[in-house]
Amino acid sequence: MSDLLLNKALKKAFIDKNVESQYLNPKFIINDTDKKEFLLSVLQQELLSCQSFILSVAFITQDGLNTIKTQLSDLADKGIKGRILTSTYLGFNHPDVFHSLLNIPNVEVRISNKSGFHSKGYLFTHQMHQTFIIGSSNLTMSALKLNYEWNVKLTSYDNGEMISTIHDHLEKEWESATILSREWIAEFSKTYQPLPKRMTRSEDIITEEVSEYIVPNRMQKEALNSLKELRQSGERKGLVVSATGTGKTYLAAFDVASYQPKRFLFIVHREQILHKAIESFKKVVGGKDTDYGVLSGQKKDLDAKYLFSTIQTISKDGYQELLGPDAFDYILIDEVHKAGASSYIKTLNYFKPNFLLGMTATPERTDGFNIFELFDYNIAYEIRLKDALEENLLCPFHYFGVTDYERDGQVISETSDLTYLTYFERVDFLIDKINYYGCSGNNPKGLVFCSRKDEAKELSRLFNQRGIASSYLSGENSIEEREQVIEELESGKIHYIFTVDIFNEGIDIPKINQVIMLRNTESNIIFIQQLGRGLRKDESKEFVTVIDFIGNYQNNYMIPMALSGDSSRNKNNLRRDTIDVNYMTGLSAINFERVAKERIFKSIDAAKLNSFAELRKSYQRLKNRLNRIPMLYDFEEMGELDPLVIIQREKTYDQFLLKMKEDCPLLTEQERLALKFLSVELLFGGRPHELLVIKKMIMENKTYLSSEDIYKLWDEESIDYNQDILVSALSVLDLSFYEAGLQRNYRPAQLFDQKNNGIAMTDFFNSSRKNTLFMKYVMDVVTTGLKKLEKQGMPSTLCLYSKYRRKDVLRVLNMEFKQNEQGIGGYTYSNNQFAIFVTLDKGKDFKASLMAYEDEFIDEETFRWFTKSPRTIKSPEVQILKDFKNWTIHLFIKRKYNQNDKETDFYYLGEMEPIIDTIEQKEKPTSDNKLKNVVEMDFILKHRVEPDMYEFLTGKIE
Repeated sequence: MSDLLLNKALKKAFIDKNVESQYLNPKFIINDTDKKEFLLSVLQQELLSCQSFILSVAFITQDGLNTIKTQLSDLADKGIKGRILTSTYLGFNHPDVFHSLLNIPNVEVRISNKSGFHSKGYLFTHQMHQTFIIGSSNLTMSALKLNYEWNVKLTSYDNGEMISTIHDHLEKEWESATILSREWIAEFSKTYQPLPKRMTRSEDIITEEVSEYIVPNRMQKEALNSLKELRQSGERKGLVVSATGTGKTYLAAFDVASYQPKRFLFIVHREQILHKAIESFKKVVGGKDTDYGVLSGQKKDLDAKYLFSTIQTISKDGYQELLGPDAFDYILIDEVHKAGASSYIKTLNYFKPNFLLGMTATPERTDGFNIFELFDYNIAYEIRLKDALEENLLCPFHYFGVTDYERDGQVISETSDLTYLTYFERVDFLIDKINYYGCSGNNPKGLVFCSRKDEAKELSRLFNQRGIASSYLSGENSIEEREQVIEELESGKIHYIFTVDIFNEGIDIPKINQVIMLRNTESNIIFIQQLGRGLRKDESKEFVTVIDFIGNYQNNYMIPMALSGDSSRNKNNLRRDTIDVNYMTGLSAINFERVAKERIFKSIDAAKLNSFAELRKSYQRLKNRLNRIPMLYDFEEMGELDPLVIIQREKTYDQFLLKMKEDCPLLTEQERLALKFLSVELLFGGRPHELLVIKKMIMENKTYLSSEDIYKLWDEESIDYNQDILVSALSVLDLSFYEAGLQRNYRPAQLFDQKNNGIAMTDFFNSSRKNTLFMKYVMDVVTTGLKKLEKQGMPSTLCLYSKYRRKDVLRVLNMEFKQNEQGIGGYTYSNNQFAIFVTLDKGKDFKASLMAYEDEFIDEETFRWFTKSPRTIKSPEVQILKDFKNWTIHLFIKRKYNQNDKETDFYYLGEMEPIIDTIEQKEKPTSDNKLKNVVEMDFILKHRVEPDMYEFLTGKIE
């Protein structure tokens, strides 16, 4: 079989592209940001499944090496080793890279002595074949993920001439190369001449060291224009939401320079920020030094034109009375998410500026206070973390989700006592991991966030005891003490600051190149705040290393939620975001060790993400932002919560609003039933055809559309269709598609009838159009459903790896729906379509079936399946599968993670064909100890399952 597959692959690649073939196909690889396809992903997947490897690459950077460190760590856990052959050609490889290579225990490294060594080849040995990738990409982050590179992936068996030639050549080169050692690095370092640093694009410059004349970057220009337009429209308040390190202070200075206020007030919550802000303003706004003053516990420059004050001082009655309510025509509040405090509210109520600007990286608050309301819901500009990284405004980061210390089966958790948290073996474990993942330049300047003060203090002592200079800071330390320790970190006197309740925000330490998390993730906001401590650009670093030690914490599910920005509260989305991390573009990267992934999955399984309390929080956040009752479309548009989560729980949005205690007029029972039909049956998508018909009839106030009208509509919307789709769509709209039970349920609120080869509104629907609230809900469902489908490209058929319910599959494939979904069970067939639904990992206590079926993936392209019982070789479905030429067979997979998992959706894995000689009738025992006939067979999938999806569904790496 394997020889046949390789023969087909080679024929498809080099003779006839129309040949059906599988994953052994040669592949042309380029980095494609739009498709989220990168050479990096291919290399990581090859490493995950290989038995050994050898990389022959001339150039290696620390960031390039970082991209495969978690995969190498997982290989080390399995006892798998590899080799790397590199060079000193052109002086590209820095001594720091060679030190980093030595810290990888399961990789042997040698330095080629060949003159002009410039190879870029990656060879992986698998159980049944070998894969090699040759092209233009070195082991650098830019080459693996960003640059326009050409690479070709080829597959061979051991006796192939090309693979034998490559092996022989590599072995010869390896034997003649120099073994990497610390002694070799010491000698190399003596004569090493670093390459000139790359120039930074001027539009991305946000630090004053680059030029004496400061100009706005692209983001700042857009924000300035938006602020100007806001004021021109008559607004007197504005909010700027901008990730930490993107130049908010300079942005404010540019806007003040443009506004030219008679007097200006800058309010912050900490005094040490004032002086840095003044220096930035001076460079942009200009003027005399005497124009700038400070109002704080130490200074009282009340007459300054540009006054920079702490909130603690400006909020006092005495100073407010001395200044007067009309003292300033422009007031700016930095870190405005703190403005819910009484001191801020009092100050804002007292002063009456012509314009009030607020700036924050995190406007969402955990205490329910509405920052958006404070600024009249005027968001002048918004740039979040992912956007700022893509715009090259921040320093790239490499996030490593690693496993925390485990001893005798006990793992760090929220309740671990101090002795366990600071056990000397754990400290050694932490240091080994920190050294392994390293940092830019191998000279750490790190912040370590701990779970409690005594832990931070003790860990700092133990690090110092091991010769790693560290300090401990908490809220009990004075400002002067904090600034002294920060100066020691930046100057290199110490390597780490251990802390608990400070440094989440409002602190600027540009030289931080390592952020270490030794605590439970309490919230998305805090996670991003702590991550952001290291993202400010600085010439001392090329990237920031973030090492997150993941213990057995209940809130681990928040990690993929925070990194991806996915607030949908959809468990399967979070599981995929833990495995498929290509949502992080640019030069940043996310990687999880295998055990860390398992701990995150365990947390996702246990979390109640659709609880009433969680949904209320999401609802209130969006309502606060919009200043109105949000609709389903708002949730989809803003990414706050997947509308399907609401509908799965409450069936209709008006019911959800009642649960939110909104004072909304009630619908009639008939209207609510109609809304339930639209929400439950059509919001889930699958295809846009029915939704477009409904939208046209409502928007154009029509009561009837002919078939010709519908075809014209679908033509205008550029979606595929045929006669079968028309027949199917009309049967869905008039309910005749549905099985008898569902038809009876929905019939009292039927919205459409088929008439004269077209579709007509029922009298009920036509009369209900007078109810504007009902029609608002109806259009909300329609537009939200179309918005969801728009993200998939408005499909007319099934999309690979998309999720479907059984009845959505039947609808999209124009099949018959004659029994309820539970009755469909594992498969159904009609209209030359055969759909197989499989739940993997049913668990030992699975009671939903009389017989324990052993459906499973043999590998990424082969699936083993059993029919229902009792079935024999002569059963109708088996006869169809034995002679399947006129049938299309589809596979849908659901992973059941635990018995409380209510997930009803299946992932579409594509078409497949049975391997005829594997079809075999067998007897299997039932739960009541009887034997029944079933038929077993293997299938070959048309599309080999992508490794990330395969791992997600099976938990296995093949």
